[in-house]
Amino acid sequence: QVQVKESGGALVQAGGSLRLSCTASGLTFDEYAMGWFRQVPGKRREGVSCISYKGDTYVADSVKGRFSISRDNAKNTLYLQMDKLESDDTAVYYCAALTAYPPCYPFDDHYWGQGTQVTVSS
Repeated sequence: QVQVKESGGALVQAGGSLRLSCTASGLTFDEYAMGWFRQVPGKRREGVSCISYKGDTYVADSVKGRFSISRDNAKNTLYLQMDKLESDDTAVYYCAALTAYPPCYPFDDHYWGQGTQVTVSS
């Protein structure tokens, strides 16, 4: 059984930094592309950043230059480093093991975590 779990969400002031982590089990981690997505109430889930099993990355224009994705295959862990946070970054952040990539798109068939709340106060 595949399990994906995020951690690291918090309340942070605008301009601050936060690092999200995601662990995945029940799959061969280094064979999967992984991704971070976010969702706010009333809006569709959107792709923030994804990374292929080889390490090629995609970063959404809205966070380019502020967020970076990385993975540690030895630890079955995915990271999202978020710097210069803005109020518009407030959302539930989801990690997923991707069943199809590219694109960095929130397909239902991905293996999803439960999400972690990030709140940026202005």
